[in-house]
Amino acid sequence: MTVSLAAGCGGDDPGDGGGAGLERPTIKVAVLSLPMNAPYYIAVKEKLFEAEGLKVETQPVQQSTQAYPALKNGTIDVVFANNSSMLLGHDKGDLRINLIVEGTRLTPGFMGVLVMPGSPIQTAKDLEGKSVTVHVLNNIQAITLNAIVKAGGADPSKIDYRQVVFPQMAAVMQKGDVDAIHVTEPFLTDAKQKLGARVVVDGGGTPVTDLPLDGYFALDGWAEQNPKTAAAFQRAMRKAQQMAADRKVVEAILPTFVRNVSTEVASTMTMPAFPVANDAAHVQKLIDLMREQGQLTNPLDAKSIVYEAG
Repeated sequence: MTVSLAAGCGGDDPGDGGGAGLERPTIKVAVLSLPMNAPYYIAVKEKLFEAEGLKVETQPVQQSTQAYPALKNGTIDVVFANNSSMLLGHDKGDLRINLIVEGTRLTPGFMGVLVMPGSPIQTAKDLEGKSVTVHVLNNIQAITLNAIVKAGGADPSKIDYRQVVFPQMAAVMQKGDVDAIHVTEPFLTDAKQKLGARVVVDGGGTPVTDLPLDGYFALDGWAEQNPKTAAAFQRAMRKAQQMAADRKVVEAILPTFVRNVSTEVASTMTMPAFPVANDAAHVQKLIDLMREQGQLTNPLDAKSIVYEAG
């Protein structure tokens, strides 16, 4: 994992903002180089954390799972991660967590199952017996696609999921190593433009539209031990989420942290929704879906996971 420059570089006093007296004036945050992290990078660029008296040290990772050991041992304070992965860890007792800030919610067209132009695959039913990539196995992509396929009358258990990181999916499909890729933006639009790939399943369609995808997590108890710090992080991120409602702002920030994203892709890709407040009811929908699919074994009330500053 590589460490970027701290967001507070430039000589500002971390105690100058509205969050003076924070329990932890400097925190380390692990994030991905994906569009879902746009508000975080907006907050860094616009010095929203500094305005709260908070300095963040950004640690980019290719997969959020790479940061879990550091989160557990305390060398990382907050990790941006897929909700389903964190809920799985919480359910097993391996990684008890709190959701500090909701990241994104699923919109139609933001994720999709793509195939090469000459593929015989036309519908979700045709995915039975076929290989489909996901960024991480047993994760939100498989969970949501399983729900879509089932709603369409097909058997999701017959899909052969293969783990391939997003930036490599199109090349793997082009070589013929997999039948289809389940990919998010901007890789979805890039594959359509460069390969002529076509969408056979809208990964953000019914019945998973508006499902919460990801967020910024801390270990259970971290926010209670650092309430001023958690509140400062929430305030800065919510201001950034509001700014991200203007897609031009997101388009401008994407090339600074998403590798090889072109201006054309950034201007045409589908954006996820950036919620400006935590919503336990939305998280509960994901929990219930994971329980339905046998991913979670224990009853879980989202209100015990979702943190709200007092």
